[in-house]
Amino acid sequence: MKYVKNNANIISPISWNDIPCGVDYRQALEKMLKVWWPKLFGFHLLKIGALSADLDTGDCSISHQISVGLEGKDLQVMADPYHLPFANKSADSCLLAHTLSYSGDPHRLLSEVERVLIDDGWIIMTTFNPVSMLGLGKLCPILFRRQPFRSRMYTQMQLLYWLGMLNFEVLHCSYLKSLPWKLPREEFISHYFPIIGCLSIIIARKRTFPIDLMPLKSNPLARLQRMVNAV
Repeated sequence: MKYVKNNANIISPISWNDIPCGVDYRQALEKMLKVWWPKLFGFHLLKIGALSADLDTGDCSISHQISVGLEGKDLQVMADPYHLPFANKSADSCLLAHTLSYSGDPHRLLSEVERVLIDDGWIIMTTFNPVSMLGLGKLCPILFRRQPFRSRMYTQMQLLYWLGMLNFEVLHCSYLKSLPWKLPREEFISHYFPIIGCLSIIIARKRTFPIDLMPLKSNPLARLQRMVNAV
């Protein structure tokens, strides 16, 4: 697994209101996740990070929801996401709304989430898409010090690789918000050019067996010998 070094310039916002067009991003995520919340089941949902806590998850079938983070207005547990104060396999689902985008060590964070998730537990991740208008803005030196360009942006292939290394089965991945701002033809662009969406979302489940099983190699000579012995 390729290691991502820590970056001291990453400053995490405590609300979607701290990000330009953040309210539109939040509404787009809430609208998309509204379809998935009834499919989740269990007893405990962890909302890791201030942006996760700021999302409306009232439609989730899991009633006990805990918001965890170091700073934010709707947090129930003040704790470091790298050291979650929960036992192994104690959470049924984890929501990471742009938590990786503002994490200095995403591998460590994902490993900690994998630790607290039960077998077949759910993980929902959202990030900014580098192959988008936001990704182009990150190349501009003037915008580099502003939000959301101060965040890390990962391609879906990179995130899928990390999840595969931790033995997660990806159930859904898509893009949202083709443009950061609202335009009359935004839905048309999102429908025909989804890959340029500003937001990336991945939904996966933790599995206890390898997703890619290695088939046993068959020895033709040994199989022929067994046939001769049978005769």
